[in-house]
Amino acid sequence: MNEMPRSRTSGIDRALQVMDMLVERRAPMSAYDLAKSVGAPISTIYRLVDELVEREMLSRGPDNSVWLGARLMRYGLVYRQKMDAFDRAEEEMQRLVAAAGETVQICTRDGGMMLVVAMEEGPGHFQVASKVGTRVPLNWTASGRLLLGHLGDEERFAAFAASARPSATGIAETDPARLSAQARLDFESRLAVQFNASEYSVACIAAPIRDETGACVATISIVLPDRKAEERQAELADAVREAAAAVERSLGR
Repeated sequence: MNEMPRSRTSGIDRALQVMDMLVERRAPMSAYDLAKSVGAPISTIYRLVDELVEREMLSRGPDNSVWLGARLMRYGLVYRQKMDAFDRAEEEMQRLVAAAGETVQICTRDGGMMLVVAMEEGPGHFQVASKVGTRVPLNWTASGRLLLGHLGDEERFAAFAASARPSATGIAETDPARLSAQARLDFESRLAVQFNASEYSVACIAAPIRDETGACVATISIVLPDRKAEERQAELADAVREAAAAVERSLGR
C-alpha cells in the first residue's frame, strides 16, 4: 500500500518533466530526444507520450514529434482569465476604498476557512486585525457565508458543520442549520453583513464575486467600525455590490 503514492507521484513528475522540457526548448521534440533530455528510460517516455497525446495534453506532428496540446491551451486560457479577473478585483478594491473611504478586502475560501488574499486600507486611523494571509473560520465572517452560499443544501450544511467554531467575541453563529439558511439568503441577495462576530466594534459588508457557473469564487468587502456601518449600510451595500458586479463582468458573467 505504501508503494502506490510513490508510483503515482513519479508518473506525474515524469509528465511535468516532459512538458517543462518542451517549454524550455520552445519547440516540438521527439520522444527519443525528450527521454535523453530528462534522463528517463526511453520506453517510459514513449509510453508516457502516447498517454499524454491521447489525453490532448500533448499533440503529435506529421514527423512524430510532440508539442503542447489543446487541453493545456484551454487550461492556460482559463488561468489567464482568472488572473485578469484578479487584476480587475484589485482595481475595484482600490476604487471602492477611494469612494467609500474605508478598508476593503478580497477574500476566498481555503477549506473550512476564509482567507484574505488582498487588502487596501482606508485613509483613516481605523485598523483591523485581519491582514493579507489571515485565515478565520467561515462562520465568523460575512464573506465566509457568501463563499458557501452557492452550494447545494446538503453540501453547504456539511461544510458549516465541519468548520464552524466559536469566535473570540462569542457572537459568531455556530449552528450549521442557521448558518446554512442564512448563507443561502445572503448569496441570493448578493449581500452579507456581519457585526462584531470576529472582532468587537468591527463590521463587514460583503458581496459575492461569482464565476461563469454561478459559484462564489471570492468576495469583496468593506470593513469598518460598526457604528459607521449602521449609519451607511444602504449606501455601502450598493457600492460593494457594484464593485463585485464589475469584477464578474471580467469573468464572463
